[in-house]
Amino acid sequence: MDLSILIVNWNVRDLLRRCLHSILVNLPPGELEIIVVDNGSTDGSGEMIRAEFPRVHLIANAENRGFTAANNQGLAVSRGRYVLLLNPDTEVVGDALAAMVAFADAHPDVGVVGPQLLNPDGTVQSSRRRFPTLATALFESTWLQPYAPRRLLGRYYVLDRPDDEVQDVDWVTGAALMARREAIEQVGPLDEGFFMYSEELDWCRRFREAGWRVVYLPTARMIHHEGKSSEQVLPARHIHFQSSKVRYFRKYHGPVAAEILRLILLGNYLWQIGLEGTKWLLGHKRALRAERLSAYRQVVRAMSRSFSHQQRK
Repeated sequence: MDLSILIVNWNVRDLLRRCLHSILVNLPPGELEIIVVDNGSTDGSGEMIRAEFPRVHLIANAENRGFTAANNQGLAVSRGRYVLLLNPDTEVVGDALAAMVAFADAHPDVGVVGPQLLNPDGTVQSSRRRFPTLATALFESTWLQPYAPRRLLGRYYVLDRPDDEVQDVDWVTGAALMARREAIEQVGPLDEGFFMYSEELDWCRRFREAGWRVVYLPTARMIHHEGKSSEQVLPARHIHFQSSKVRYFRKYHGPVAAEILRLILLGNYLWQIGLEGTKWLLGHKRALRAERLSAYRQVVRAMSRSFSHQQRK
């Protein structure tokens, strides 16, 4: 078996259908298997797969086990020389699958290959990164991001290198990430301490530390309709994103750095609550402000009550 494609799905049936169609009309040479792990969807995703895609191996979970654990379920039964983690909100373009396998075959020291991701309008989506520093984490994906030094985030997002250049990078985003079986057997599966977010960062770091190259391959292209699963539950998305960020820093930079980051993130959400509360009092888009206040309060409660405990698991 040359390639195993693992897709973790949660309530994005129509996007999943488009993803599977894009794979089947762009099949690479050689043997390929498609494994979908459905995390307790209630939108008929499982029924759609059984009716329309009989060649797909469906693993139907009764509940949402999280992105990382579900990928490990698929990984455990996969047989390919390469394993592609693929989001259900992606679409394969042309010979992207064949190009990724051919590149990895030609470069046996490459452990991970990430394609170029495109937005639905055809523009290039950021998908390659350098490892984050504490300074990066304090700004990235917070309300402070617009005020970050341009060079700081530019370096993190690898904006100093062309989008169309094949290049070694620290890590690639998990929307489409192909790993070599031999490398996986050396470093182990995804770390299930990350429910979702930062799991690919951690995995790529482990590959790099074991001596494997991580390569961004722009000659392989895929469309990514970003965040369509996680945007269904805004508070949980914030909680998992920030808790995973703190957990990563605890794992690689120690408890002091992690606690500094946690406290600053907590302060960020408290500031957001104050800002949204003021706008609500002034009568500005009150329904929107109320929705955001509810979400941010849930995040603050989670951060205050259990973040520190969760990071020590």
